[in-house]
Amino acid sequence: MIKLQILGSGCAKCNALAQHSAEAANALGLDYELEKITDMNAIIDAGVMSTPALAVDGEVKSAGRLLSVEEIKRLLSA
Repeated sequence: MIKLQILGSGCAKCNALAQHSAEAANALGLDYELEKITDMNAIIDAGVMSTPALAVDGEVKSAGRLLSVEEIKRLLSA
């Protein structure tokens, strides 16, 4: 099982990134857990200075932009 984490304040872009991440993981048939992290201290501790951010298994893969479903699929397939 992979762990997808959305780091952000819960804004519209953060919610869209969560939706895109779920769509990408489902399209690839992955067994995953989706977690939203909204605590600013935890976000800063992860090294994220710009949200929304996507972390896969604890590793930040993208920060500061809303990835498309296709971009996330490529990240998860690598």
